[in-house]
Amino acid sequence: MKVEHASKRIIEGYARGGTDLAADEVWAVEAHLEACRTCRDRLSAAVGAEVPAVTSLVDTVWSGLEPHLAVTHTMSRGRRWSARLSRWMTPTMVPWLAMVVGATVLALLFDLVGSGADEVSLVLLLAPVLPVLGVAASWSRGVDPAYELTASAPRAGLYLVLRRTASVLGVVVPALSVGGWMTGVMVAQWLLPCLAFTATTLALGGVIGVTRAAVLLAAVWAAVIVAPTLATSRTTFALQTGGLPMSMWGLLLALGIGVVIARRGAYSVLGAHR
Repeated sequence: MKVEHASKRIIEGYARGGTDLAADEVWAVEAHLEACRTCRDRLSAAVGAEVPAVTSLVDTVWSGLEPHLAVTHTMSRGRRWSARLSRWMTPTMVPWLAMVVGATVLALLFDLVGSGADEVSLVLLLAPVLPVLGVAASWSRGVDPAYELTASAPRAGLYLVLRRTASVLGVVVPALSVGGWMTGVMVAQWLLPCLAFTATTLALGGVIGVTRAAVLLAAVWAAVIVAPTLATSRTTFALQTGGLPMSMWGLLLALGIGVVIARRGAYSVLGAHR
């Protein structure tokens, strides 16, 4: 398979600080440099030619670090496991995910002890917004003490957003699956709204920030769907199993994914952490 390397313009522009490159070009070349030694060598040569002061500084720093780096330390098994886990989620996400799973369990218990077949399923009502809480925690500068380092990492954009979103869904969806099975709620009835809400949160998050998008959508859901449903004790039209509601959720999911792809460069800036 032929490997596509970064162009000379991008390599030289990145060596000069990347000020004349677009944000997506900087993100792409940094991600490419992680795995391409050829381009790293080209970048090293470009730095020496374009900005020799940087080469001199690196040599000075390296001469001071080299004696310390010669002594290797073995990482413990626990730290290795923590390092792998950090690729998918931050430590602050764990209590948030535990809270989300706890809310699912409570909703399930209320459903199981509810009286009568006409009771509205709380699992069904909460399913669309539960993943949104975890997504907000996974990409929020308020709960991630290393958000500045995260935002400046080569893969800090859409790649990391999707990874952390997948980790949230990987915890929440199985919990909702068990809850839906025990309460007799159809999978499509809660899964489509769940995925559509998550995609919409990411799509809107590229404009106003993921955390703000999550709070806004959760508030709208509570006001428009949850409150009227609980007041009337009738399942809202949006959560019924008919073809039109399911088609609407499917369309919203497709639109959300399309916007995320179209605005993928928006997630590599600090504004997405708001």
